[in-house]
Amino acid sequence: MKFESTSIEGLVVIHTKKFNDERGYFFESFHKAKFDEYIGYSLDFVQENESLSIKNVVRGLHFQNPPYAQGKLVRVPFGKVIDVVVDIRKNSPTFGKHFSIELSDENGLQLWIPEGFAHGFVSLEENSILSYKCTNYYNKESEGAILWNDTDLGIDWKVKSPIISEKDQIATEFSKFATQF
Repeated sequence: MKFESTSIEGLVVIHTKKFNDERGYFFESFHKAKFDEYIGYSLDFVQENESLSIKNVVRGLHFQNPPYAQGKLVRVPFGKVIDVVVDIRKNSPTFGKHFSIELSDENGLQLWIPEGFAHGFVSLEENSILSYKCTNYYNKESEGAILWNDTDLGIDWKVKSPIISEKDQIATEFSKFATQF
């Protein structure tokens, strides 16, 4: 595993190494001691989620407010997505800035997203699977969402005809969003 800092403090891209042979492949998808050492503190994942999306589905930008805020370790075991996060930490120098990265089964990249970020993704292939470990349990009353195509954020989702849920179509505009982070 190789850890790479990003332009936004706290976000970490994790490079994994696949060992391929005629039988298939093997790779280490998580190593707690290495992970904790790199981020500088110990954490525990308490929930793991998985979603399957057809091509052009956009999900997000979602987050959990305190006290149910979640850190997420995201990967794509099948397919390809563009994963997007927006910094919603009010005292961060990158508040309102976004970061995006292509995650796929082919490149094996993972993204560590600490608390204080809205998260979303778009599926670039049919039946892409996104899997993520969470540091806190989901709580419906603590969920929030920012409008996925808000012009203030300027996110390029790289799809011409996105498929969006009703809930995500009516999410809060960033200019009207009051962060709890």
